[in-house]
Amino acid sequence: MPEVSCQYAAEPCTRKVPIFASLSDPDLSRISSMIKHRKFAKGEPLVMEEQPIDTLYIIQHGHVKLSKMTPEGKEQILHILTSGDFFGELSIFSSEERSNFSAYALKDTRICMLTKADMERIILENPDIAFRLLQIVSKRLAHTENLAQSLATKDPEIRIAYMILELSDKYGKTQDGHIHIDLPLSREELANYVGVTRETISRKFAVFEGLNLIELIGNKVMLVKNRTALEQYID
Repeated sequence: MPEVSCQYAAEPCTRKVPIFASLSDPDLSRISSMIKHRKFAKGEPLVMEEQPIDTLYIIQHGHVKLSKMTPEGKEQILHILTSGDFFGELSIFSSEERSNFSAYALKDTRICMLTKADMERIILENPDIAFRLLQIVSKRLAHTENLAQSLATKDPEIRIAYMILELSDKYGKTQDGHIHIDLPLSREELANYVGVTRETISRKFAVFEGLNLIELIGNKVMLVKNRTALEQYID
């Protein structure tokens, strides 16, 4: 799909992104006129590792995974992003010209894009945006550190429990006393996220179901039935 101005979109990205929350309507409208809008099909790459990058990508609707290839040639998922999230922010603050991750649409996804030059102008006119960006970068760094700590453990149940709790926080909705999660990843991708095989994650999910901690409904829905017990795995 060709790029079009976001100001003509039914739902401008600027109103969904926390870093722009403090701006006035005229400022939001002006920024929307700078943003380009594009659709990506499920599985389509937005950015490839080592590809030149000078753009802030804002997810208007959909899910995106950020991942790297390990030296062994396996995919390691770093982040799962959803509507209102963004990535590519480090290219705004750095002279680094190549991406250190790949980004793929996990479902049909609508993206809004701001160039580095436009973001620099916006930040100069609205310095508080830089502070908000740094806050989010700090949170992502903490997430990456937690992920690295989780992957360092040899116990796959701990890694999987950590992942379920993270998915609960980001995608879970409380329904009938349980946390309902529409899983954004396939079983194989979930396995890649925590560095285990698909067979291992299926086996450990069965263990958690047997303990009545979770319930799987098909391949795309999980109910978390005892979050407290899952938290005890990672304490």
